[in-house]
Formats: sequence, C-alpha cells, structure tokens
Amino acid sequence: MSAPPGWYPDPAGAPGRYRYWDGRGWGRDTTTRPDVAPPPGSPGIPMSGPRGPVTGRNVATVAAPRRSWGWMLGAAALLMSLLVVIAVVVRSAGGGLLDGSDPPAEDPTQQSCPRASTTGSPAVPSTGDRVRSGQLSYPRLPLPFDPPIADTRTPFGHDVQSQQAFVERSPDGRTTWVAWALIARLLAGDGFYGPEQGAGVIADCVVALFYNNHEIHRTDTRREATTVDGHQAYLIESHLTFDIPGIKTRGETMIVVVVDVGQQGEAGLFYGTIPDTSPQLLPPIRDALAGLQVG
Repeated sequence: MSAPPGWYPDPAGAPGRYRYWDGRGWGRDTTTRPDVAPPPGSPGIPMSGPRGPVTGRNVATVAAPRRSWGWMLGAAALLMSLLVVIAVVVRSAGGGLLDGSDPPAEDPTQQSCPRASTTGSPAVPSTGDRVRSGQLSYPRLPLPFDPPIADTRTPFGHDVQSQQAFVERSPDGRTTWVAWALIARLLAGDGFYGPEQGAGVIADCVVALFYNNHEIHRTDTRREATTVDGHQAYLIESHLTFDIPGIKTRGETMIVVVVDVGQQGEAGLFYGTIPDTSPQLLPPIRDALAGLQVG
C-alpha cells in the first residue's frame, strides 16, 4: 500500500502544509501548494517501496513485503479535500464516553492526526451476523455489546461502525466508561500510506484524541506485521494506564489492526479497547479480531 512520489499532507505538520514523499520515505521539503514541481533531485515514480513512511513517533520497522496501491486523488482533489475537512470534536474515549464534558482544548499533538474528508451520507448501521465497513468485516459481538451503530465520533475514519458494552459510570453521571470495538475505512488522501504506518498513526491518535486531554501512559506489548484473510496487515497491541476522576478503571488493553484490503488508496481498520475491570469482554474482542474478513 505504498503511495507513489508526490506532495501529500504533512503527517507531522500544521493543516495546509504538504511534505514530499519520494516513494520510499519523507523528504525535507515542504510546501503549501501541492501543485508545485517536485524538489530538485527527486527520484522517479516507483509504484512501491520496501516500506511505507513513518510518523517519527513510536513506529517500529518490520521488513515485510507489501503490495502497492495507486493514488486515488490528484493534487487538485487533495487541495479540495483539505478545504472541506471539518473539525470533529471527539467526545468518545477509547474506553469511555465523556458525556457532558467541555470540548478538549486544541493540542499541538492533534495536528499530526489525519482528519477524514467529508464523504456525503452517513454510514448505514450493519445488520446480520457481521459488522462491515468497506471491504473489512468482523463477526458481530454478542451481548453485553450493544448492536452496531454508524459512529460519527471518529475523525480519521470513513463509514465507521462500532459496538460498545457498558462498564461503569462516575458518581456524578458525567463519565460513562465502555468496552469498544470499531471498524472503519482509511483513505490515502487523509494521510494513510500502508498498514504499518497507518497502525502507528491510529495508535498515536487514539491516545491524543480519545481521552479528553487526560494523561495516558501507553506501553506497546505487540507490534508485528501479520495477515488478515490472506491480506497484508499490521497489528499494535498496547496497555494504557490512567487516573480519571470518578472512574474505577485504571487501565485497558488497546488493539489496532490496519489491513490492506486490496482496494487502491484504501485500507481497513479494526480497533478495540477493553478495560482491565472487565476482563470477560476481552475474549469476544479477540474472537472478532480472529474472524476479520476481507471482501
């Protein structure tokens, strides 16, 4: 899922700035105009490279083969998508729905998190025994998980579907904590260029965006290239710890899997969080992970 050389949204820069991707890694050159010529001495246009770009933040390198994927949008389309990107305030924590909280303040770490371009009509909730987004699906989680919903609270995904299971509520009623499973489409035009890079970006963004600026400590327990239904994928499993007023839960398991679904410019995301206080909810999430299918 490597992208061809060109100007792409800078994954570590402010909105509206582009960095040159040479097909193998990020260059030093940046611009505010994606239609300008490549930097002097830029290489040709290979369709794939030995590895995708990295964000520079906690992303491991695994020498695994991966298929290439074409670029869906030209420079003009990329510029247009930036103009229509909306600022979504995420009030759903990876383990908790922070109901009644004030919107989180702007944080410099959030600027490197991709924002999904608008796509028109919201996703239709999945029915039947599988929860689907694009080409990726997982077996529907049983009770106590709620039925799937079309989730509009995740800023970096398209056609997001999620299921949640209640865990606890703070005494003042403002904070509700849940176990969460989520599936979504990731598009290259939003800043995702391969399973490993995409998984690293998602894991960083979850910690930066989903906990309403509470201090979160993250320890990665697994980072590895893998396959899902015969497709290249990358998995990150982490343990998060925190101390949030009114919530007994002090930690949870986070699972992020990004899958090359074989569509040009598109990947699939499966994400789950399971609070330490509800270990019985971890096996169903692992079963859903094991049951991921493409197509």
